[in-house]
Amino acid sequence: MVSYIWFFLIVIGVLFSLFTGRLDVINDSILTNGSKALDLMLSILPVIVLWTGIMKIAEESGLLRKFAKLVEPILSRLFPSVPKDNPALGFIASNIAANMMGLGSAATPFGLKAMSELQKINDKKDTASVAMITFLVLNTAGVTIVPTTVLALRIAHGSANPSEIILPGVIATFCSSIGGLLLDYCIRRRKMK
Repeated sequence: MVSYIWFFLIVIGVLFSLFTGRLDVINDSILTNGSKALDLMLSILPVIVLWTGIMKIAEESGLLRKFAKLVEPILSRLFPSVPKDNPALGFIASNIAANMMGLGSAATPFGLKAMSELQKINDKKDTASVAMITFLVLNTAGVTIVPTTVLALRIAHGSANPSEIILPGVIATFCSSIGGLLLDYCIRRRKMK
């Protein structure tokens, strides 16, 4: 769906530039913004690589497993249909930890593994289970303590204080997590009645 929207916007932009006689603007945009995008990617790459490496060290050292044990009581309440010894809970905890560090790219493999494990215990293979929906809500609206990518972007653009967004970000993502989970709980309860 998003690809259709982008296609539509590009076609509208090209048609508009043709009708207004400003085709040179598109050429200039393509050439200058391509190099700006590459510069931006190269400027945030070191920060993302650093935090991804830290997450890999945390995974290899067993720190993520300890985090999973720490949050297991909370996860068992959020996912009552998932057995306590199921590996999905460990992958969910690892996904949460990576998202807390603002590493969506490092969280994605854990999220895919968690969904795969949740699918194994899903009775209806063609429909998302309640646990899968709850995990999706938690993953999408998860708490972010260190917004790594946003910090890297602020540093790349010369922000005077790039870390000033951390506290508002924590508050906003905490509220979105609580709101998403409450909505998920209310909808689940309503469907059970």
